[in-house]
Amino acid sequence: MRGSNQSGLRAYNQRLVLSLVYTHGGLAKTDISRMTGLSAQTCSVIMRELEAEELIVKGEPIRGKVGQPSVPLSINPDGAFFVGLKVGRRSAELILVDFLGQPKATLRKSYPWPTPPLIVEFVQTGLSELLSDLPAEHLDRVAGLGIATPFELWNWAEQAGAPGAEMFQWRDFDLRAELAAICDLPVYLQNDATAACAAELVFGRHEGLSDYLYIYIGTFVGGGVVLNGSLYAGRSGNAGALGPLPILEPDGSRVQLLDRASIMLLERMLRERGQDPSPLWNSPDHWQGFEALADEWIGIVAPALAQAIVSATSVIDFEHIIIDGGLPAEIREKIVAATRHKVIRYDLRGLQPPHILPGTVGTLARALGAASLPLFDKYLIDRNARFGDA
Repeated sequence: MRGSNQSGLRAYNQRLVLSLVYTHGGLAKTDISRMTGLSAQTCSVIMRELEAEELIVKGEPIRGKVGQPSVPLSINPDGAFFVGLKVGRRSAELILVDFLGQPKATLRKSYPWPTPPLIVEFVQTGLSELLSDLPAEHLDRVAGLGIATPFELWNWAEQAGAPGAEMFQWRDFDLRAELAAICDLPVYLQNDATAACAAELVFGRHEGLSDYLYIYIGTFVGGGVVLNGSLYAGRSGNAGALGPLPILEPDGSRVQLLDRASIMLLERMLRERGQDPSPLWNSPDHWQGFEALADEWIGIVAPALAQAIVSATSVIDFEHIIIDGGLPAEIREKIVAATRHKVIRYDLRGLQPPHILPGTVGTLARALGAASLPLFDKYLIDRNARFGDA
């Protein structure tokens, strides 16, 4: 996809230029003209408009051997801000990020299970606290609130150990509408694992990956699909929803992936041994005091993930698999290593084994993914357009 020199498509061209600068970190006018097919004059007009809106900033001129020096353009971190809300089965997070996805403030709340009134109160009181340190001149640059939440929360009450009656409140509750009514921001909503996948795609440090299956290990396990450099959400937004995937046990019985590859299982193991599982949710970056049990849990998680990966790769020829989660980085590395070992033990004839990589966003992935929803809606375009001629 390329730009158009017709004035009626100026808004699209602005997004195209902004998306290219966002992706590449800094571009000169000649680079943008070459990548988009837009004339130098059109590029100059767009760049002046984006600079006037303080969405981009000019860098220091780079002088070559001949001709005029090139002036790289980059994203202004303070050009826009976004709020993300993660609703989890054990905790909720609010995060404020700048235009480049850098966290400016975060709030966290743990609970035994989520209810609609609890989440609404958390957002209502948390938003003012979250925005209190933002300079007054930047408040009107907060572009929206994105929500990342498991779909159909009421269907998983038993697995999460929550009272069915309380969780059933979610069935007829429109969270997006309720939050839109209490805040003066556009509100967006996405499946939590899909949002985490979006965070890896937009803010992650794996560059140049165009096709991969993303696996996020939280209270349950879920994921997302990236094809041709773009997030593929599927017909109902559940593409990559790995939790219900059937897994064959060594004794021949069948369970779901979420029964073997989720933090919920580790929580249950801790309770059975009389240990307090609250550090799993209160300090997700630092699990201490149950390292041996965590290793035992990884021994259950890895073969289940390996089975899911081989199944998924048989359907879509994924080049990479990315594994992340609401867990410490060292635990994630152990899971990745153990899963690689289990995958290569399968009969992979007819398949090209994918490269299994650790995620780079971590515990904030779902909240950051939520914040990316208004970012995409208001400023960027599909990554296929960005990468097609770059």
